Amino acid sequence: MRNVSMKPKAPHRRGFLSAALSFFALSLSACDRLSSEPRARSVLDAASSLSYRVQRLLLGAHRLAPEYGETDISPVFRANGSTDPQDDEYLDLADREFADWKLKVDGLVEHELSLSLDDLRALPARTQITRHDCVEGWSCIGKWTGVPLAEILSRAGVKSQARYVVFHCADTLNDGSLGDDPESIRYYESIDLADAAHPQTILAYEMNGKKLDIAHGAPLRLRLERQLGYKMAKYVMRIELVRSFAGLHGGKGGYWEDRGYEWYAGI
Repeated sequence: MRNVSMKPKAPHRRGFLSAALSFFALSLSACDRLSSEPRARSVLDAASSLSYRVQRLLLGAHRLAPEYGETDISPVFRANGSTDPQDDEYLDLADREFADWKLKVDGLVEHELSLSLDDLRALPARTQITRHDCVEGWSCIGKWTGVPLAEILSRAGVKSQARYVVFHCADTLNDGSLGDDPESIRYYESIDLADAAHPQTILAYEMNGKKLDIAHGAPLRLRLERQLGYKMAKYVMRIELVRSFAGLHGGKGGYWEDRGYEWYAGI
């Protein structure tokens, strides 16, 4: 169901790519057995790499996702993924309205950071009204305010060896398919430095003019407006700069990617 109030428009490449990726995601279950074979897995990885390069070419490095007006904001914005993390540390932070929460930035950086919500709110902010496209097929339009990720990374100083930005989150969402201990794994996601530098890539602490609520990712969530919703990590606790995904769980760069989804979910 689309909670979008706007005039009909001609088909757009964003919509075409979204539909194609949604079809891919829905087809994953049929590929599970095939993808377990090493040779088949290498073919799928090559196809994913080709998809990434093609979409980068089509979208360009600086193209903006469409932005909308106040009247286009959806009356109800559906919450995707986790909606109520039960990790003890997170619950304690939420009980104190995240007054003691700190965003850690480390890994391949010149200066490790530890930033409170007040610290983030004191930095230059961006507000954008954009459409959230879920791989399940629904969309909503919302207004987001937060700090451009590029601002944070500039202050940390990204080392030359870094290639990816990894987001470590507070919500546990493990189906056991990788053999992990359900109590030891939390949601994780990653993007490359090109997307990290994009002006619409922000760490949002407000939604529709109000403090971000728990269902939508409080106290901080990623908004990555040119990719599908599963890439937009919620409940962000730590940002790590890395050279590769080799040491990150299944090695594919994200929770859903380790389970077969594409790493680059451009729309």
